[in-house]
Order: sequence, then structure tokens, then C-alpha cells
Amino acid sequence: MAPLKFCANISWLFTEIPDFTQRIYAAVSAGFQAVEAAWLYDCDLQELQRAREATGVEVVLINTPPGDVKAGDLGLGAVPGREAEFRQGLDLALKYARALDCKRIHLMAGRVPVGSHRMAVAKEMEAIFVQNLNYAADMLSKEGITGLIEPINTRITDPRYFLDSPHQAAAILEKVGKPNIKLQMDVFHWQIMDGNLTHNIHKYFPIIGHVQIAQVPGRNEPDSAGELDYSYLLNTLKDHDYQGYIGCEYKPLGFTEEGLGWIREYCTHSK
Repeated sequence: MAPLKFCANISWLFTEIPDFTQRIYAAVSAGFQAVEAAWLYDCDLQELQRAREATGVEVVLINTPPGDVKAGDLGLGAVPGREAEFRQGLDLALKYARALDCKRIHLMAGRVPVGSHRMAVAKEMEAIFVQNLNYAADMLSKEGITGLIEPINTRITDPRYFLDSPHQAAAILEKVGKPNIKLQMDVFHWQIMDGNLTHNIHKYFPIIGHVQIAQVPGRNEPDSAGELDYSYLLNTLKDHDYQGYIGCEYKPLGFTEEGLGWIREYCTHSK
């Protein structure tokens, strides 16, 4: 059984280094062979390419553009009336993914519009999301790229985010029915919304295309104080023969490298 693989989310880790591209070098120096990021679009693409080529790092995952963050956007995939902007954002994500040889794009659902009641717009937003995901699936299949949808908890992190549970996501994926659109399991969000992680990992494992981790409730290192036993959870993924990367998407309690002992400890104990 292959060992688990971890990648550094450089939107969250190594933030003590202001220059985003330099975080790639820092991640590799710390022992990571792969990185992921939320949004790279403020960075010069050629600089990112040079960093990738110089280090040999694998770029595992990027997100579609969030939209107008100052206006309250956090993705556009399910937002009514924003279909054209979603497609423009997907084009930009594909440009970066091609250049960086990145094979996964998180297709962000977005937030329930301000002034709208979640239940009142749920069916419309789901229909738009399914439509946009079908469009994305066709575009991504031409590039050999997997699209991902990620539930984000609405209890702590983002009360207005449309996609908030693995059950909702699985139902949407069933309606889309495309093999290159999968579920992104962020353990932090899953635990807050539903718990029952062992059952949910087993139930949804066939459609999981990427995993991210952080402790609950502080969203810090997996071995920091909190309610999750990551030794157990990581071994559960290993027992399922999970082949993908596990994204380290957490807020380090101090300098990033000082808090990476948990990876070495897990890898030592799991051999």
C-alpha cells in the first residue's frame, strides 16, 4: 500500500514569506514535493513557471477566480446571473493550469446572494451549478483536468456559502454525472457540518478527488489541540488506498516549518 502524500497550500502555509512565488521554494526546502494554492492570479505566470521548473515541484490544485471579492464574491459557479463571468474565470484558471501542468481545479460554488433566503434560491442555484459544472467538465476533459467541488461550512467559516455539506455535493455530482468532476473533501469543513467522518469517508470515497486537512476548531496544524485524531483519520485514508495528495490547508501557530513535525511523525509511525 502506497504511503500518503502531502502538499503545501501556499495560500495558508509559509505566509511569513510575503512573495507568493518564493513560497514555492520554501515549501520544497521544507520537504514538500507538491504545492496547491487558492488564487495565483495576482502573480506573474512566468515567474510561477520558473519556480515550478527550477524546483521540480508539482502544482496539484488551484481554484477558479473568486469574482469581485470586495463586493462579497467567493466563487461564481452557482450564482444566478453570473454564468458568463464563471466561464471567463474558468478560462483564466485553465490558462494557469496549462502553464503549470496542474491537473485539478476547484470550481467554487459561491455565496447565496445578499438579501436572498437560502431555501428560496436553493433550486435555482443548484440548477445553475449543475449547468456550469457540465460546461466545465467538457472544457476540462480536453485538457485532462479534474474539476472539484468543495463544501465549505456555514456554521463558522462562511454562513452564506451555497455548497456546505458532502451530502449536498454528492447529490449535485450525481446530477452532473461526469467522471472528471469530483468531490473535494476538506476534513475541517466536513467535521464542523456533519462529523461522522469515518462513515462519510467510506460512503463518499469513490467520488473523492482531493483531500485537505486542518485541526478543528482552530484550523491549525493537525497535531495541535482540537477534536480530531489525525493519526486515525490519515490511517483511514491509507486503508482506503487513497492515491492523491492531501493538502495542508491550515493556519500555522508559528513559523510554518516549525510546525511540520506532525508529517514526519506520521510518516515514521505509518511505515
